[in-house]
Amino acid sequence: MYRWLAGALVLLVAGLVFQLGLLAFSMYVLLLILPLSWWLTRCWMEHLDAARVNRDVQLEIGDRVAVELRIRNRWFGPVAWVLAEDHLPEHALRQGPPRLHVQGKPVRAGPIGRSKSLVLKYEITFAMRGYYQIGPLVLETGDVFGLHRRWRIAAAPFFVQVNPRIVPLSGYQIASRRPVGEIRLTHRLYEDPTRMAGVRQYQNGDPLNRVHWRATARTGLLHAKQYDPSCIAGATILLDFHARSYPARGEPYRSELAVTAAASIAHAVFHLGQQIGLVTNGRDAADRIRLEGWDKEFRSRQQAHRQVDMHPQSDRLRPLVIETRRGAEQMSRILDVLARVELTDGLTFAQLAGEVAGRMPRDATVIAILGSVDMETSLALDLLKHQGFAVTAVLVGLTEQELETAYGLLAAYRIQMLHARDEASLTELCNLMLMR
Repeated sequence: MYRWLAGALVLLVAGLVFQLGLLAFSMYVLLLILPLSWWLTRCWMEHLDAARVNRDVQLEIGDRVAVELRIRNRWFGPVAWVLAEDHLPEHALRQGPPRLHVQGKPVRAGPIGRSKSLVLKYEITFAMRGYYQIGPLVLETGDVFGLHRRWRIAAAPFFVQVNPRIVPLSGYQIASRRPVGEIRLTHRLYEDPTRMAGVRQYQNGDPLNRVHWRATARTGLLHAKQYDPSCIAGATILLDFHARSYPARGEPYRSELAVTAAASIAHAVFHLGQQIGLVTNGRDAADRIRLEGWDKEFRSRQQAHRQVDMHPQSDRLRPLVIETRRGAEQMSRILDVLARVELTDGLTFAQLAGEVAGRMPRDATVIAILGSVDMETSLALDLLKHQGFAVTAVLVGLTEQELETAYGLLAAYRIQMLHARDEASLTELCNLMLMR
């Protein structure tokens, strides 16, 4: 407005000095219209309200959501025009293939009469799992001469969580020769005092609570109890979601396949009544939510869209951990994390394994889901194996050359391996383990 005023005053002075009557008259009119149009534009924008029908929801891949907003005019007069646009995540629309499919237009324009409403409706189909911010609503209005425009956020966004797809697994033979359940460890690092295996002669260093008094009384020599080694039941899933592990040429297929594999294995183990847990070095999309700023005004539409989107980055360097245990809510917690997890350049897989090794139970199989394998990753898996964990590596979406390299690195440390090329091959993962 100040630029218009300054320009009009300069032209008015020029018209008076050079006695240009028509120019001077035009500037008088413009100086009268400028404050009037500015006042009208401000009144229109301040008296526009918007209400959103939708609330935060959890969906499955392929589900649809009907979005509806109502923009109401509370002013005593009509609003000449208003442009309403509901903000959608651009990365989800531009990605190939797109994560969202929009039916209809999230934009509506037109005049609004006194105490009338303008309704904006459209539908969104969610083609991939994720955590999506739908909205907020950006309103734009201005005077009929085009001298002033104003932009404002009128309705806060809502969030949609789309859970990953779960593929039924056939056989459930992960890391064992029988369906996922109790299997004996091949070494006696940990023994189960409830599972007596036999009796042997007492040896120096055996604790007194291991003395078998009946055998000692019968033979006249000290004897000690022997126990079976601890049993493995359930699994802890280590999902590597470092950006370096997923080359751009394979995205988003490889990372989405890794999430699907994690969800499918967790689902199978959970429904067997076994303990299940999840650890990943990815970032949580919920950490990028903006919690304020939905009532601001902006100088341009581009500035409004930049300021209302989710934060582009998260500085979180802590792993996402769902503790390994049984429970009715365990699967829903894991699905929440897998729905929101995003690639990050923070912790590598080796750093992740070193960070959480002390928090994982050794009576559960460690299933590492990997998008690629290098020397650092194979050494980290070998270290877990030497710490007493039963380790299985599940490789997803690798090319023939990458698969050959990965097999060479993991076979050197005798780590069990499986490979899933696509979702269809996930169903046979466990049967492949049985055949091997």
